[in-house]
Amino acid sequence: MCGIAGEIRLDQGLADRALVARMTETMTARGPDASGLYAQGRIALGHRRLKIIDLSDAAQQPMIDPELGLAIVFNGCIYNYPALREELKAKGYRFFSHGDTEVILKAYHAWGPDFVKRLYGMFAFCIVERDSGKVVFGRDRLGIKPLYLAEDRNVIRFASSLTALLEIPDLDRSIDRTALHHYMTFHAVVPPPRTILNGVRKLSPATVLTIDPDGGRQEHCYWDLTFGPREDERGYTAEDWQQQVHDTMKLAVERRLVADVPVGVLLSGGIDSSLVVGLLAEAGQHGLKTFSIGFETVGNEKGDEFEYSDIVAKEFGTEHHKIFIDSGRALPNLPRCVAAMAEPMVSHDAIGFYLLSEEVSKQVKVVQSGQGADEIFGGYHWYPPMMEADDPVETYARVFFDRDHREMAEVLSPDYLNGDASRDFVARHFARPGAERAVDKALRIDTQVMLVDDPVKRVDNMTMAWGLEARVPFLDHDVVELAARIPAEFKIRDGGKWVLKEAARSVIPAAVIDRPKGYFPVPALKYLQGPYLDLVRDVLDAQPARNRGLFNRAYVDRLLAEPESHITPLRGSKLWQVALLELWLQTHGV
Repeated sequence: MCGIAGEIRLDQGLADRALVARMTETMTARGPDASGLYAQGRIALGHRRLKIIDLSDAAQQPMIDPELGLAIVFNGCIYNYPALREELKAKGYRFFSHGDTEVILKAYHAWGPDFVKRLYGMFAFCIVERDSGKVVFGRDRLGIKPLYLAEDRNVIRFASSLTALLEIPDLDRSIDRTALHHYMTFHAVVPPPRTILNGVRKLSPATVLTIDPDGGRQEHCYWDLTFGPREDERGYTAEDWQQQVHDTMKLAVERRLVADVPVGVLLSGGIDSSLVVGLLAEAGQHGLKTFSIGFETVGNEKGDEFEYSDIVAKEFGTEHHKIFIDSGRALPNLPRCVAAMAEPMVSHDAIGFYLLSEEVSKQVKVVQSGQGADEIFGGYHWYPPMMEADDPVETYARVFFDRDHREMAEVLSPDYLNGDASRDFVARHFARPGAERAVDKALRIDTQVMLVDDPVKRVDNMTMAWGLEARVPFLDHDVVELAARIPAEFKIRDGGKWVLKEAARSVIPAAVIDRPKGYFPVPALKYLQGPYLDLVRDVLDAQPARNRGLFNRAYVDRLLAEPESHITPLRGSKLWQVALLELWLQTHGV
C-alpha cells in the first residue's frame, strides 16, 4: 500500500522533477517507510512506500526493469501474485525481487493490458514503456485504490490523492457545478470521472487508460456486473446459495492474508466484520488482533457496539482492543481528519475510522475490514421499496437522495445551479443492460458507484492517513459477482442480507447475527450542538465561505437555527453536509 504520483509531458518537454517530488511528499502518511523518484526526459514518477510484501530494498519503487524496458509505480496489493509469479517463471521470466510489483511488470509484458483480468487484489498503477513512449494507467474492479488525473494539452499529472495535485501551480480549482449537485444530492458521492474541482478527474474503476506519446488515448473498461443466476445456477436452492457464499467468502478472506507482516481485523460488532474474524479462525488463524471503537451516547443514540464485538472476541479468543473516543478527543481531531480526505466525505464515521486507524496502526500495518456487504447483499433500508418499484429512478431518488432538485434552488447560489445532474446520472446508469429488475439496478449502482466513492474511499483515506493498509474481502470480485447472481429475494428477505446471515450461522454466534442492525455511529456529527455547532458556525461565517458564495445565506441560517431538524433520508445532518464541504475547501486552500 502506497502513494504514487507522476508527470508525463506530451510536448516532449522535460518533466518537472521538483513538482513530482512535492506531490509525492504530500502523501508521506500513505507510505511512511520509504520514498523514491525516477525522472528521465518527459517522464517523472514518484512513490511513497508502506512495506507489506517483500520488505527488502529490491521491491522499492519506482521500479525499473531495464531488460523489459518498463517502469512502474503501483499502489495496492495483488493477493494471487505468488501463483502469477510461478506462471511467469514457467514462461521464462527472471525475477530480482519477491513482491507483487515486479509481478505486475512481468504480467503486463507477457499478456498486455488485459493482464489486469488475471489479478485478484486492489490496485492503481502507472506503467511506462521505454521504447514506445506509451503510458498505461489501471485501476482495480471496485475502485478500492484511487487514481486522480490533472490533464491539459501538454501534460498529464497523476496521484493517489486529489490533494497532492493541488501542488500544481496553475491547476483549475474552480467548482464543478455537476459534481456539486452530486455532492449535495447523491449523499456526497461524486461519480467518476468528475471530482468537486474542474481541474481534477479520477480514473473510473475497472478501467485501463493508455496514453500515446502524441496524446492519443484509449480507455477500456475490462469488467462489469451482470445480475441474475447463470444457466447452471437456475435450480439453486437457498441452501445452495448459502454454501456458495460461505465458500467464496472463506477463500476471499484467506487470499487477504498474504503479507510479510501480521494482519488484524477491524471488528465493529456487526455481522460483516464478525464473519471475517470467524472465517479467519476457520482458516487456522490464532492470536488474531481485533479492534473496535466507540463514542459517547448522544440522547437516545448509542455510540458504541462493544456488546457485540466482545461476543466475537471471546468466541474466537482474539487479542481484542476496545478504543473509546470521547467528544473531547473527536472535536480537536476533526481538522486533521478533513485534511486527510482526498475529496469531501460527509459520512459521520470518517472521524471514527481516522481515530481508530491511529490506534490500530500502533499495533499492526494491515487489517481486514467488513465494508461492502450491505451494498452487495442488500442490507440497506432503501432496497425493499425497490423490489416492486414501477418507476425505479423516482423510487430510488425518493429513498436515497439527500434532497430533491427543487430544494437545490434553496440551497445553492444561482451561479452554481445546474440541471438535475444526479437524477440524470441515475437514469443513465439504470438504463444500462445487465440489471433488469428495479432492485438489481439499485444494487448495481450502489456497488459500482456509491460504494466506491463513499465507504471504500473513506476507509482508504482514513487508514492510509496513518500508514495502515485496509483489505476488504467482501469486495473480492468473485464475491461481488456471486452476490449479483443471487436472486434479490434471498438478499432482501427479513431485513436484508438474509443469505449472508444464513451462511454465517455455521461460523459465528447467533447473537451477533440476530441483533438489531447497527452502524458505525458518531452521534455528535448528526445532532450538532455545543462546540461542534460552534465549529460549523465559524466555518460557514468565515470570509472564504462568504467570498465563495456556494450556498444561499438564508438556507444556511435556517440550518444553523435548527440543526437537529434537518436530517436527510439516510439519517445524516444537512448542516454538516454543507459545513463539511466548505471546511474541506478551506482546509486545502481552495
